Parts: sequence; C-alpha cells; structure tokens
Amino acid sequence: MESARVEPFRPGSLLWDGMGDRRLMLVLGGALVMQVMHPQIGAAIGQQSVYRTDPWGRLDRSLTSLLTWVYGGPDAVEEGHRLRALHKDISGTDDQGRKYHALSAEPYAWVHLTAFERSVTVARYFGEELTPEQERRTYEEIKQLGRILQVPERMFPATVADYWAYFDDMVANTLEDHPTAHDVLDAARRTVAPPYLPGALRRLWGRHALGANRVNLFLIVGTLPPAVRDKLGLAWTAADERRLRRLGRVVATVAPRLPERLRYLPLAYQARVRSRSAP
Repeated sequence: MESARVEPFRPGSLLWDGMGDRRLMLVLGGALVMQVMHPQIGAAIGQQSVYRTDPWGRLDRSLTSLLTWVYGGPDAVEEGHRLRALHKDISGTDDQGRKYHALSAEPYAWVHLTAFERSVTVARYFGEELTPEQERRTYEEIKQLGRILQVPERMFPATVADYWAYFDDMVANTLEDHPTAHDVLDAARRTVAPPYLPGALRRLWGRHALGANRVNLFLIVGTLPPAVRDKLGLAWTAADERRLRRLGRVVATVAPRLPERLRYLPLAYQARVRSRSAP
C-alpha cells in the first residue's frame, strides 16, 4: 500500500486516545533499549546518534515525530516521508565487521513494531489491561501507523498471535546483549537537567536528579520483558515487581482523573482540542 493512500488517524481510534497520554513516557525508555539490542540499530545509534550529547533534544525531536504520525492528520504522511529521507544515508559497519543500513527492512520494522508490545505493557502496568479485542484493534492501528512510516507490508505479522511469535523469536534469536543498550541504561542513570529549565529549576533538578534517575532506570528495567532483562543480565526481584505494581496502581488511578491538558502531551492535547471545534 502506498503511504499516500493511508488514512490518517482520527478521534475514536485507540492510538488517538492513547499515544499522547503522558503515561507513554513511562515505557519509552524500554522501547529504546529493545530497539538498540538489534545489532544493526545498536551500531547505527551507537556510532551516529546524539543521545549521549543531546539526550533531551533527541527525546523532543522523537516525541514530536511520533505524535505527528498520530495527531498530524495529512501531515502524518509527510512526516513519514521525512523520516525515511532522514535515515536513507545512515549506514556503516559495526565493530564486528557487519554492515548496517537504517532502512533495511528488518531493523526498520523492528523499531516500529516494538510499539505494540509497549502499548500492551503501558496498559498492563499503568492502566487497564487490554482485552483480546482491544489488542486486536490496537495491533491493526499499529499496522496502519507502519504504513504511514512506509514499513514494508511483508514485515507485519498477520495477527496478534503471529506478532507474539515474531516478538519472541526476535528476542531469542536476533537481539543481542549490545553495548549500545548498556549505554542507554547508563545514560538513564546520569541524565542531566533539560536545557530549557530556568536556573532555579535546574539547581532543584541537580539536588534531586539521583532519585529521579533511579526511578527512570527502575521503570525501564521493570517494564522490559523478562527474556530481555535476562539477555542483558539485569537483576529484577519479586520485591521489585511488587513495588512496580503498586506504583502502577497509583498511576492508573490518578491519570484518568487529571484534566485533559495535564494528562496529554501538548501536541496531542492541542490536536484533541482542534478536533472538537472542527466541523
């Protein structure tokens, strides 16, 4: 299917209601870890990304792009084209002599398809677990999103059951205990204050960053699938799981009660407001 023929997302879709919810931020770190465990992605990110030198700028650009895919209407397709063009010249050779290219079908699809596992995970820990029908609808919308991003159609597992078989196979046979994944985890331990904070807030961040970064790392490790944690050699205890579940119940109770402008990221909130005033 050509991207120009793909229907943009509109109110009433599950991604419209979920993608801009701030709870998504609680699982995005885990998505990046799983993505860079793919050897081609790990090499490309490790050699060419600015996540070490400009972590907040990279996060801001990635979030803007992600939210445009869902809330951008006709601009979503253009953003898909822009993303492909941005990656077309990213290629090289990793430390083991293996060649990589950012637009190779398998890694390009893997980056996108981790979104379904993350959608299920954020619902399980921080909302209400998806029903089988909600999983099916979410997966169909993830495939629709993949068409906007021009992921080759052959790379989509046909059903939810096929997806989980694909996911388990990728974790077992393709993902690696990659150095870039550990770099990402190390970055989570020592993230500096966002550059746009006023001086007083930057000093406050400095006093509390250690605690904030520990929570960030806790969320990344805790929401990873057990097989991924095992491959990376990350410790996780039953007590850790209980703490994560307690935190998740608090978030699941509080988040739906927040005003819309606080619950949703700004780009998503603005799109939702515009949609209600449009004819």
